[in-house]
Parts: sequence; C-alpha cells; structure tokens
Amino acid sequence: MPSAAERTRTLVQSTCSALLVVPGLDAARAEPLIPDSRRVGPDGDVFLEFPAHSPAVRAATHAQGDDLTAVLEITDVAPVSVPHRIRGRAWISGWLTSVPGLAEPGRMMLRLEFGEAYVDDLWGADDIDAEDFRDAAPDPLAAHEAELLQHLAASHDEQVRALCGLLGERTARARPQDRPSAVPVALDRFGLRVRFIEGRNSCFDARFDFPEPVRDVTGLRRAMHTLFEAAAH
Repeated sequence: MPSAAERTRTLVQSTCSALLVVPGLDAARAEPLIPDSRRVGPDGDVFLEFPAHSPAVRAATHAQGDDLTAVLEITDVAPVSVPHRIRGRAWISGWLTSVPGLAEPGRMMLRLEFGEAYVDDLWGADDIDAEDFRDAAPDPLAAHEAELLQHLAASHDEQVRALCGLLGERTARARPQDRPSAVPVALDRFGLRVRFIEGRNSCFDARFDFPEPVRDVTGLRRAMHTLFEAAAH
C-alpha cells in the first residue's frame, strides 16, 4: 500500500481542492485563499501561487520573520458518482512566507514551510513527519486517475461489476443479474479500489491489488487486463 507520506504528496500535487487557512483572515471569504497552483520543493516545503492582491499574500508580506502560521487543507472527492464521495482529507501546517521573483508579474509565490501533516483517507488516518514527506513521491497515475476512473465507470461497467466474483463466498455464487452495482472509486500504482453498492443504504469497498506495482498507463492496461481476465474465469 502507499505510505501516508506518499498519499499526502499525491494529494498536494493533484487537482484536489485546497484551501489555505491563515489565522486572523476572514474565513467567510474562502475564495481568495484557494491557491492557483501548488507544488512541493526539494526540501519538502509547499509552494502556493496566489494573485499578488490576495489576502494571504498581504499577510505573508507583512509578517515579521517566520511567525505567520498557516494550514493547507486538502479535500479529495471521487471523480465518479458514488455514495460517500469524499475519499480523504489532508492537513499540512507550517510557517508562511512570501518568495518574490518565482511567479509572473501580478502573482506571488508563498512558501509553506512544513511543520506537520495529517492524512485521513480510505487507507486510514496517519501523521506524517517532515523527512518522510520530503522524500516521498506522488503516485505516477495521479495525473490520469480521474480520467481513468471515469473511463472504467462509463465503458467497462460490466467488467468492473464482475470483479465481485473474486470476493469469495459473499458474492462469488451470485448470478450476474444479482451482483451488486460497482463503481471504481480509487486507483493507484498498487491496485484498484471498487465500491460495491448492494442497496440504498448498503455499500462496501474492495481492493484489487495488481501482481506488481505499475509505473505508467501502459503497465496499468496490462494489469487491468489481467484483473478482468481473472474475474471472467
């Protein structure tokens, strides 16, 4: 399974929604605190780009030294229609400073020096320390995950649904028409997570691991073919 640090790096460098919370700023006006871009530097600090007139930029510019604390809150929502769509959340807290010269005119880059982080997602809840976060890499499929899940849901519904035949006695003997509906809810280099929906108020997740971690979309196609072949027999 991916480590907590890897999962958090993946969320930071994905297109998940993110909000920068700076104590003392008006929390009711969330829009100015949504970074336009974010990336992780070689030391594990998070760089966030904002318009130069953003309240976050003004606060960081006027802060004395490194005493302005902030928290980056990330919310991961499944890119497919499924019950309980929020897949996870992560929080990174630290010290906020402005870094002139790294952004285009009219923009400003802010640096969130990593202090501590916490992730709560489909894998569980974990703390992340600075060294693990610095050394972790985002999942190689992260940039394609949304498109891949949507494609699986739209074009391979029966094959995804057939995966319930790999779950043992609970579903293996069910006739195809009696199988629960299935939605691919998460994908990473280690495997596919599917949410099976048995009724209006009943669903469960199952994880299907690949024979070995995949490195790219080409490897993923081979792994998915193997998985679907196993379910078909």
